Amino acid sequence: MQNGYEFNAIEFIAAGGPVSVAVAVILLTMSVASWYLIVFKTLQALRLRTAFQNYVQKFWSAGSLAETSEIKSDTGIAKIAAEAILAAQHHQQHANHTTKISQDEFVARAMNRSIAEQAAKMETGLTVLASVGSISPFVGLFGTVWGIYHALAGISQSGQATLDKVAGPVGEALIMTALGLAVAIPAVLAYNAFVRSNRVLSATMEKFGYELHTLLTTGAVIGSQVQSVVANPAAVNQSRERIHAVEMPA
Repeated sequence: MQNGYEFNAIEFIAAGGPVSVAVAVILLTMSVASWYLIVFKTLQALRLRTAFQNYVQKFWSAGSLAETSEIKSDTGIAKIAAEAILAAQHHQQHANHTTKISQDEFVARAMNRSIAEQAAKMETGLTVLASVGSISPFVGLFGTVWGIYHALAGISQSGQATLDKVAGPVGEALIMTALGLAVAIPAVLAYNAFVRSNRVLSATMEKFGYELHTLLTTGAVIGSQVQSVVANPAAVNQSRERIHAVEMPA
């Protein structure tokens, strides 16, 4: 049995006029942008996770705070450490009996500000993914409504309202909705995955910040925390001795 209507999505979009073409172009642009961010943010998350682990291990393996400044790293966790140490040094050099803020609070404020800045940088691009995931289904639905309108208008003019004449154009119009969902689903899944990844990285920065804050305010870190940041279990005892021997900033 031969079908009365031959499906052709490209011809259908072109026949829909400028509106259908504009909808298709918008969906294509959203798809390209979301997949670019998916690839970019995935590589970025993997690089940051490795860089964070390497820096934390090198930091706690250093013999003193002066040696930590020689660690080459441009990651956010390195900037947090640098700003915290600088804040501790600034307070020791300039604080006196009239100073109303303690070193504990001064260092904590500087560290919290730095952590917030780095967390905000990691969220770059997530707004685009969230917008694509939210908007693209409605853009596709609009294309479907517009396509159905033109399909029914064409059928009305031809005077042939048989099932095969109606089902073909209407079914083809639903392609717009399918395209909208095809764009939205990867964007939503990627957004949720990146939010989770950023939450883990933020927790790593906050954990490191707490340990560094303890070091800067008491001169040593809690011994039980060392095991969670040293990658090699055999080096735990050696690293603990080094950490307790770290000199406070002058």
